[in-house]
Amino acid sequence: MPQVAYYEYETSPRKVAPRTTNVKKAKPKQSKKEQEEARKKLELQMKKQVVFKATVIIGILFFMIFRNAKLQEKIYQIQTLKLTITELQKETDQLEVAIQNSLNLNTVEQSAKELLGMQKLTVKQSVYIELPKKDYVEPKMQEVIIKEDNSLFTRLSKRIKDLF
Repeated sequence: MPQVAYYEYETSPRKVAPRTTNVKKAKPKQSKKEQEEARKKLELQMKKQVVFKATVIIGILFFMIFRNAKLQEKIYQIQTLKLTITELQKETDQLEVAIQNSLNLNTVEQSAKELLGMQKLTVKQSVYIELPKKDYVEPKMQEVIIKEDNSLFTRLSKRIKDLF
């Protein structure tokens, strides 16, 4: 088809791009065998993509499940440790109360009477002794050793003091 130049007339004539019609060139027809092979290749490629995508999705799901399981395991460990802490705290509080009770003078006296068969002293059992006022301990003589500083500055200051 020959190309014809068209002009558009307004205030000044100008040339408009030529109009061309796109004519599709006919592709040589493929044989049915070639078309079938191309279709099979396309189907195989699509199947591979689907399998790959499914594998990736399953892998991501397994990873999420694994991570969630590990998280639940750590949460369980934390809960058991918190439970252990509270039990130990209760036991510590009970032991502190028991110690306070055992340090009570009345409790000590009562257990001494009941468990050990002890009795309070009577006036007759008390024996008083008199010691002379002399002290039997010898006091140690204190020795004071003053170490002199023999640095250059102290020697220099002493000589200056001696001069005046």
